[in-house]
Formats: sequence, structure tokens, C-alpha cells
Amino acid sequence: MATAADARLFFSHDGVQSLLSEIWWGDMERSTEVWKLILSFFMPPLIYTDLISFRLAHPLEGNKHTQYNTFILLAERLPMTVPKDGSKASRECFVSELRVLQEWRQFWYAPVTSFLGNVLMYFLFLCLFAYVLLVDFKNPPPDGPSSLEFVLYFWVFTLVCEEIRQTSLGGSLFLLQRMKKYIQDHWNKCDLTAILLFLLALICRMFPWSFNVGRAVMAIDYMIFTLRLIHIFAIHKQLGPKIIILGKMVKDVFFFLFFLGVWLMAYGVAHQALLFSYDPRSKWIFRRVFYRPYMHIFGQIPVHEMDTDKLEELSCTYNHSEIEAGAEPCMSTYANWLVVILLVIYLLFTNIVLVNLLIAMFSYTFSKVQGHSDIYWKFQRYNLIVEYHYRPCLAPPFIIFSHLHILIKRHIRQIPSAKSQHFELTKASRLNTWEAVQKENLLSAQNKQQRESDTSRLQRTSHPVAGGSVLDCEGMDDHGLQQMPRVEPVVAAHLHPKASMSSGGSVPSLLHQTLHCGKKCVSSLITVSISIK
Repeated sequence: MATAADARLFFSHDGVQSLLSEIWWGDMERSTEVWKLILSFFMPPLIYTDLISFRLAHPLEGNKHTQYNTFILLAERLPMTVPKDGSKASRECFVSELRVLQEWRQFWYAPVTSFLGNVLMYFLFLCLFAYVLLVDFKNPPPDGPSSLEFVLYFWVFTLVCEEIRQTSLGGSLFLLQRMKKYIQDHWNKCDLTAILLFLLALICRMFPWSFNVGRAVMAIDYMIFTLRLIHIFAIHKQLGPKIIILGKMVKDVFFFLFFLGVWLMAYGVAHQALLFSYDPRSKWIFRRVFYRPYMHIFGQIPVHEMDTDKLEELSCTYNHSEIEAGAEPCMSTYANWLVVILLVIYLLFTNIVLVNLLIAMFSYTFSKVQGHSDIYWKFQRYNLIVEYHYRPCLAPPFIIFSHLHILIKRHIRQIPSAKSQHFELTKASRLNTWEAVQKENLLSAQNKQQRESDTSRLQRTSHPVAGGSVLDCEGMDDHGLQQMPRVEPVVAAHLHPKASMSSGGSVPSLLHQTLHCGKKCVSSLITVSISIK
């Protein structure tokens, strides 16, 4: 519900983030360093050393009664595996074997391990892709593709299988609804675009007449696969909000390009019409109307084509037939002064007004997101944790084994997923308890802040003062004052000392009445007098 409502404040709550951190690390300690995970990832036997510590280090190690019951339960489930004699040594050996399997599962099934494996293997995938594209991209069959290129094809096939698995996570939704839910994610759109471009490049490179087209599409596809790496920065607290800032800045650039395009067309058409009276060549019209004015912004201004004093002698013609045949048309010098004026106005508006407008839009976007960076990052972190919580533990290309296992287990043997039952009643109850504790802490902090404010302090102090006009210190208890004198004479004495003296009352006389009440009455009265004054 919170995800559908885009409730970022809910996900930024400490209770939700604590639960997400628990899910992210699995049964491992949250203080585990990344280098230990990487080292254990490449050398799995290190899992059974003290390098990796688990929160449930040895759940099978309890009292003898619990261990014996666990042994009996496993013996009933695995009768062919449990030793027949049932001796203590046999039970300890069997429990030790179970502990080895359990720690293996605790490490590899943690979402943080899955995330780390996917990042490392994705870097390897990009290296393989770059090597094939730059070095080993052979000619169409029968000369190619090479063996490494076939490995690349298989790797992309495993990525396609993973995207199909993500599409099937819609539960009871129909196929069309699942596709709509899948497309709503921006990174899924990026993955789908990269896969479709790869398929197009694969088809084109297999034929001699479209080989170069396939190579060009493959190069663009590599850029998209590389930009997909930005997604891994979402887990970082400092870099995560920068991804959101980058996305919002891209939207700002589109608005900027709209204004820039209007000025490019206005200046480019006028520039072309004033310099060349007749030039029907379409490719040159496009270059001089859009490309050349765009390069003017970066300082590339061909002065020799605009200033009549610097015109170079070129072989050109005014004959329309020769121009249509391919000859270079001569430039018109009639309104050359107007071309220079338009250039000055164009550069003034684009380089100063539009560019500074873009910088101001970027600054506003950055300050807006950076002010709520913690909320944005925590919501982004939630999406990443959910993705890798349901993701198979193996990374591509080895993820194909996980897909086969899921296919057999879910669709053939009809065994439900354990992760789908993660948020059961027990988990929900623990979450509700944690939310209640955090709510009480928040309310206590707000009440404390309200009590410490000047207005609230003045109201609490002046309330018992208005209750009586005679000092009565004998009726006071340990909690504070019950009755206090009226403070109007004190206020009047401070504001109008002459009137107070003439009326027979004075501040010293009033304070003298309070001396026998002790330090509590004096301090309270002085506080009220100073506050009202």
C-alpha cells in the first residue's frame, strides 16, 4: 500500500529501515565489511571461518533437549540419512553437517550477497562485451561469430530469462497487467531497450549487406548496458540521491532544448536565407540551419563566411542549373550587416539567457532533492532491497541454473516460495510492535520540544497565578505551586512606577509578602514578572 501511494515518509521511518536492513543482510551481521563478502564470494570455504559472522550463528546449538528434538524431527524427514544407532557421536556429526549446509544457505541466500555477485558479474559482462566489440567482432558467417561472441550471446540470453522471470512476479495478475507493472519501472525500460537493440544487432551482423549496421547498433547497445550500472549506486547513501537528481535534470534539459530549438530554427532559417539566395541541397540546408547555429554556441563561428571583408575567393556560381548539378553556390553580400546583427543577438540570448536559465533550473532541482535526500535515498533503497530479495542467489550467466530450479520447483512440483511467506503474521506483529515503540518515542520528543518552547513555558507558569490573589505556601506539595498571587501589581509597578507608588502599593512590598514562602515562590514570581514584561 505504501509503495502504491508513493509514501516516502513511511519508508524513511526508522522501524521500516531497520526491517529492511535485517532483510538486506539476511542472517549475517550488519557490521560485516564488504571486502569480507568479496573474499568469501571468490573463496567459499572462508564462510565456515570466523571471517563471516552470523546473527544466528549456530541455531542448532541450544540445550540438549532442543538439539535432541531437532535431531528427531530431521530423522523423521530424512530416515535414510540419519545414522541407525542414534548415538551421541552420530547425532553430533549429523548436526554438524546440517550446520555446514545452513551457513552455506545463510551466506548465498542473503540479498546483499546476491547484489554483490550481480555487480561483479556485470562488470565481467561489460568487459567481455567491450572485448568482442573492439577486438573479436568477426565478419558474418561462415567467418564468424567467434567463440567469445557465442559466450556473449548466451550471457544475454540468461539476462532475457531473468527479465521474463521478473515479468511473471505479478502473482494473480493477468499477463497484460504484469507487463504494465513491469514497464512502469524505468530500469526495466532500460533493460528492455538494451535487449531489443542487442537482438536487432545480432540479426543485422549475420548478413553481409547489414553487417556494418549491426556493428553500429551493437556499439550503441553497449552504451545502454553500461549506463545500466548507475542502478547499483542506489544502495549508497551519498550517491543514491544523485541518481534522482540526474533524472530530474534530464527532464530540465528537455525543457531547455525546447527553447533552444525555437531559437535555432529562427536564427538558422534567417541565416541561411540571407547568406545563400538559392541552395536546394537538403543535406547542406540541414547542416546550415541546425548544426552550424548549434556549434555557434560553443564558439565555432566561421567568420570568413559572414563578414564581407574576410570572404575567401572560392569557385562558386549563381547559375541555378549548375547549383542543382552540384556546384557550390555563391554567398550573397547584400544583407551581410544584418547577418552580423542576428549573430550577436543569437549568441547573447543563447549563451547568456538560456544557458543561465539551465544552470538555475539545475540549481533548483539539486537544492530541492538534496534537502530531502535522506527520504529519497531510503525509498530508493527499499526498491533495490525488494528487487534483490526476490532475485535468485546466482548471478548471470549462472542464474540459468536458478531458473531451472525455480521452473521445476514452482511449476512442476508446485512448491510455494519461502520468500513469498516472509511477511507473515509473526513478521507483521514484530513490525507493529516496533512501530508502536517508535511512535511513542516520536510523540515524547514532540511533547518535550513543545514543553521547552517559550510560549508553552509562559502558559504553564501563568496558569496557576491567575487562580488566586493570596499567597498560600502551606498548601504546596512536592509537584509545585498550587496558588500564587496576582501579578497585576507587579506588572503595573514595572510599567508605571509612579502610579504604583501613589496607589499605596509597591514592588518591594509585594515581594516582601513572598519571602516567607521560600525560594520556590520567589523564583516563580520573578519568572512570571520578567516573562510578562
